[in-house]
Amino acid sequence: MLFSKYEFCSIFNDEAILPPYKGSTFRGAFGVALKRVTCALKQRDCVACPLTQRCVYFRVFENSSNDRGEKTANKPHPFVIEPPETTKQRFDKGDDFNFSLLLFGIANSYLPYFIYAFEEMGKVGLGKFIEGKRPGFILTRVNSDNKEVYNSADRLVLTGSEIDMAFDNGPVDDDQEIELSIRLETPLRLKFENSFQTQLPFHVLVRSMLRRIAILNEHFGSGEPLLDYKGLVNRALKVTADKSSLRWLDWARFSNRQQSRMQFGGLIGEVTYSGRLKEFVPLIKYCEKVHLGKATTFGLGKIRLVH
Repeated sequence: MLFSKYEFCSIFNDEAILPPYKGSTFRGAFGVALKRVTCALKQRDCVACPLTQRCVYFRVFENSSNDRGEKTANKPHPFVIEPPETTKQRFDKGDDFNFSLLLFGIANSYLPYFIYAFEEMGKVGLGKFIEGKRPGFILTRVNSDNKEVYNSADRLVLTGSEIDMAFDNGPVDDDQEIELSIRLETPLRLKFENSFQTQLPFHVLVRSMLRRIAILNEHFGSGEPLLDYKGLVNRALKVTADKSSLRWLDWARFSNRQQSRMQFGGLIGEVTYSGRLKEFVPLIKYCEKVHLGKATTFGLGKIRLVH
């Protein structure tokens, strides 16, 4: 699966007020801006549009069908927005803020559209209305792996550092028991047996990682990896959680599509596992890059292998 990460560097040209967690704000404004700059027929209903299979917005945001037009509830979005990590809410004019955009598969070729959409997003504004308008910002540059691929002066888009993240989980000598810790840096929303999890047994984490890796590679890579799914889950059941500082964090977001506030929540904190864990490390390292669980486009489900 082709993967890239871009850092967007911006400056507020007005005083701004943003929520403590900014992922839903960025994702919602990005969707509106991308549709505005790419929609040719300006139709409200994408499904009725004859240009859907050529439309960047539809391919990125409307995941109700696959490339053959078949309905599927499981097709993932080909991007993740990692919002600014700060919980700071008030920004002054001239303050800078950075956020990242992760792209999977075909979405890598849409980078110029995304940059243009974020520029337009800056003109429309972001966050709470102040004196009758949303605060605007200026996109100054975009970096990829410490290489500048765009700046607002010359407005040329260069190719970023794209990597082929083909998943390889070869044989591992896993006789030795080890200990490792995983930090949930943004809320992780996982469902198991139709319920959101308020604790994180290792087998639940492994099931989610396997599902994420399989579905991303199925839709945006060379196909679902050949993994011992059942065996991995069975062995994960033998791993124990020794220490945990996990807690449930609730937060709310406003859905423009549903015109209502929606309650979101997820696990944050750190958990330490022990057992025969070496064969699971490649899964964890892969999901460090692509996020995990539900609502990943908001930046949720960012995990980190601590040790």
